[in-house]
Amino acid sequence: MTDEQTTPAPHAKSPKLQEALATIARLERENVLMREEIRLLRAKRFSASTEKSLYLSGQQMLFNESEYHFRTSTEQPVLEQVAVRKRKQPGKREADLSSLPVRRIDYELPEDERICPVCAGPLHEMDVDIRRELEYIPASATVVEHATHVYACRACDKTAETTPIIRAASPRPILTGSLCSASLLAHIVSDKYLYHLPLYRQEAAFAADGLTLSRQTLSNWVVRASEDYLFLIMEKMRERLVASNVLLADETGLQVLREDGRKAQQKSYMWLYRTGADAAHPLIYYEYQPSRSARCPEKFLKGFKGYLCCDGYKAYRALAGPIEVVCCWAHARRKFEEALAILPEDKRAGTEAYRGLAYINTLFALERTFEKMTHDERLCAREEKSVPVAEELYEWARSVGAAPKSLLGKAIAYLLELEPYLMRVFDDGRLELSNNRAERSIKPFVMGRKNWLFSNTPRGADASAAFFSIIETAKENGLNVYEYLKYLFERLPNISTSEIDSVVPWSESLPDYVKVPTAYTP
Repeated sequence: MTDEQTTPAPHAKSPKLQEALATIARLERENVLMREEIRLLRAKRFSASTEKSLYLSGQQMLFNESEYHFRTSTEQPVLEQVAVRKRKQPGKREADLSSLPVRRIDYELPEDERICPVCAGPLHEMDVDIRRELEYIPASATVVEHATHVYACRACDKTAETTPIIRAASPRPILTGSLCSASLLAHIVSDKYLYHLPLYRQEAAFAADGLTLSRQTLSNWVVRASEDYLFLIMEKMRERLVASNVLLADETGLQVLREDGRKAQQKSYMWLYRTGADAAHPLIYYEYQPSRSARCPEKFLKGFKGYLCCDGYKAYRALAGPIEVVCCWAHARRKFEEALAILPEDKRAGTEAYRGLAYINTLFALERTFEKMTHDERLCAREEKSVPVAEELYEWARSVGAAPKSLLGKAIAYLLELEPYLMRVFDDGRLELSNNRAERSIKPFVMGRKNWLFSNTPRGADASAAFFSIIETAKENGLNVYEYLKYLFERLPNISTSEIDSVVPWSESLPDYVKVPTAYTP
């Protein structure tokens, strides 16, 4: 046998070597992906959390209507930031204090001291120097006795077989058989759901004021008031929501400890539905559900015909029939921001992630120019300017050969998967480019959950959903939450079902004192 027959060719690779090289290549790919994940996690943990998009060197992308492509090769100008001291607006303090009552204290010289120290002549008042300060009076508790007088006829008592007994008219209590008043319940509810103060902290605060009210008692009052009265208003709210043409939706997790057939560790959900920017009277509706399945929005939205704006969650996309799902461009933008965040700032320009983000930011920049347009004008402007940008974005996305498991690959896959739902925003001028309005509305619940952590029972979760719905809708309609709740608890026990429309948060017949006189954002 010759050497040529026994010696393998130099370029030939043994099966073991091929397997080792394939393993090395696979591990290198996994290493790259893991490094991306680590950089992203570090960016999320240590970087500022903001909805503002990432730009090179902190500069905003400049938008030109005629040339919306971002020139990555052009060096960005460095802008010098100059601190400018803002001048106080004249009359602002007076405007801020105009809705508050004024208690005046006059400091005057006694008559016998109004004598000139030089000539001993009488002094006259030439001016009044006024200094203003805010006085705060802590809450105080008072026992109110409702004495309803009862009358009977003495003559009938002596001569007739029956004696008529007549009671004077008096308002019904919000909770029969309890010490709870409308003002106390409004205080408890607003503290818990508006200011996120758990009931055990309220119990301690009441104890400091000399009131013995256990958290169990407070909880019973809140749940009873919700079940006895608020379901009527909630039903009115749902009817108006379903009758709308544009709705926004979102959901977030909730832990309920005691629920039949479920472990305490299992996650339940709080769903949110709200009206869009075109609504004359904004409505925000929270609904507790033990699951996150598509059956939840399908059941709630039964009878709804129109656009549903949401994130890319599959439960919404499973909705069929007359519901047209519109997905959020802000969620798509976040995917590209994550792909860009893992890169050093000096290496972001010219990357594919940077280009994809530039396209989406151009859409948002255009949207800001459409802000003051009517719905029809916005629709025409989108067809002329935004749709070509979006179409070019998708043409670019299909041409990018990013690794499927990389952050850029995931961003592009998300964009392509939701293409029909993202492009639907351009079909109607009433629709918004993002679902941020719904996310802002669900944030109060998320903030409250961080404080009271969980609900004990489904009844408590339903009560929380009802009160959050009433409070957030009241805020959106310019009402003072405490005054409105107090008014509501005074009226609800004393009106019929047919009069519910007069006390809903969007009612035109609400008294002026429950309305906020100035801009108010708790």
